[in-house]
Amino acid sequence: MIFLAKLGLGVVGTIAVAGVYTFRDGVMRVDVDEARANGSHVHLWLPAAAIPEVMRLVPERELHRASHEAREWMPLASAVAHELGRLPDSTLVEVQDDKEHVKISTHNGSIKIDVTDPDEDVHIACPLATIEDITQQIGEAGPGA
Repeated sequence: MIFLAKLGLGVVGTIAVAGVYTFRDGVMRVDVDEARANGSHVHLWLPAAAIPEVMRLVPERELHRASHEAREWMPLASAVAHELGRLPDSTLVEVQDDKEHVKISTHNGSIKIDVTDPDEDVHIACPLATIEDITQQIGEAGPGA
């Protein structure tokens, strides 16, 4: 009986540590809600630490092509993400008219993009550290095939 308790404690501890490790960089969130009667509702939450790992699944040829096309801009994108992380929470861009509202802001180390219009609402949040990791990964990809 004690063996089963120790085994259960080990399994629960392993799951807890794996969960903390997986979510250490925060969560990337994408929410899309269409206002139509039968509109779709997509809510996707991913651990931000998984995004650079998923990038490794991109075919090498495609990553090299993207790297070649965007290489000159990756240091700038990485620096911007780093500096945005140092700023206090703030609104970067906000545009509103009679029907639509777009807001790009930083909040708790993430960049948030919120778009609201009569047809749909879109909300995206991505940790800035994840953006830094991805831009570095693309910038370091070697010359492609």
